Amino acid sequence: MTSKSEIRERHRMLRKSLKNEEREILSEKITERFLEFLDKRKEIQHIHIFLPIERLLEVNTYALLKKLFERKINVYTSLVSKDKITLDTVALHRESVFAIDKWGIPIPENAEKISSDEIQLVVIPLLAFDLKGHRLGYGKGFYDRFLESLKQPVFKVGFSYFDPVESIPHENHDIALDICITPGKILSF
Repeated sequence: MTSKSEIRERHRMLRKSLKNEEREILSEKITERFLEFLDKRKEIQHIHIFLPIERLLEVNTYALLKKLFERKINVYTSLVSKDKITLDTVALHRESVFAIDKWGIPIPENAEKISSDEIQLVVIPLLAFDLKGHRLGYGKGFYDRFLESLKQPVFKVGFSYFDPVESIPHENHDIALDICITPGKILSF
């Protein structure tokens, strides 16, 4: 079985091989697939998304953010808490302005920490995912701890430029996805 570090490195290189234009087109297609998914899930009105870190070449979620506001969906994101181990939930608004912190993370200005109790769906950043919904992030475990801290069950969604790998090594504390959206597919696990 391929190791996590090997899969991470391979997918970082795959991302780097994409031109900026290609990444934007793929991000638009992922947004379209996600909106198709939401069209069948009208009950979902509280969505937590990640904001893309440019240096990591992540799927661009800014267009999605705009579309969610147009649909009058409540949107949230997270900021690394002061303990630097957990994530704090903050609400996003149509007027939200973002600053980039020293790690390249988009931070909504004047964000206030709020309860995460209403979140119904979490869009999770990842580098790779496998055929069973196991995902490979950046190795810090922020999203696993965040998902574990939620009191209510949530729908866990990954966004990926690429198709799944066969298998990713995982541990008991790793939380699998419910679906992953690629530019051409919505995969359920």
